[in-house]
Amino acid sequence: MTTKSSKMDPRVIRTRQLIREAFLQLIQEYDLEKITVNRLAERATINRVTFYLHYRDIPDMLNQMADNMTTHIRNLLEDVADHSSSAKDEWPELVKLIQHFADHSASYKIMLGSRRLPIFTERLSVLMMDFIKSKIGNHNASSKTITPQIPNDIAAWYGSSAFLGTIVIWLRNDMPYTPAYLAKQLLLMAPFKSIADSS
Repeated sequence: MTTKSSKMDPRVIRTRQLIREAFLQLIQEYDLEKITVNRLAERATINRVTFYLHYRDIPDMLNQMADNMTTHIRNLLEDVADHSSSAKDEWPELVKLIQHFADHSASYKIMLGSRRLPIFTERLSVLMMDFIKSKIGNHNASSKTITPQIPNDIAAWYGSSAFLGTIVIWLRNDMPYTPAYLAKQLLLMAPFKSIADSS
């Protein structure tokens, strides 16, 4: 899930990847408060100085990881939206997003499924709410859009929570359905169905 420019030094990318992987291992073994820079550096096979070349501390590392995640997903959604067809029965961004979660399932199972790491779920929830609101806003003129008495923000809260909850359980159950099938099922439910129908 690298989001940085290809101009970034490959050694920097590799070191951050080692730190990230070490952290995701450790968070399955310890409470967040018990993960120290020393412990993280040892697991990542780097020294403390190297860690501090990249991050101020562990909260800063978590913030940057969450920022990278949301930036990557936002770019992915925008890219798909820019190149998608206008097929009425599809929401291509949803399929692409679920495929992204599948491609990085080991990481997302930890980041989204761990109660110890609310930062990732919170950031992704905000991103999804904004995205759903924008989809609703793009189709408000249509008579087939979401029922008028339901405010857009409530529809976005519901849609974001339902989507993330479904993704977490799907990942925990080792993805028993393909991304395309799961996306199709989600499109049968509001608010996704209303957005798709109004496309």
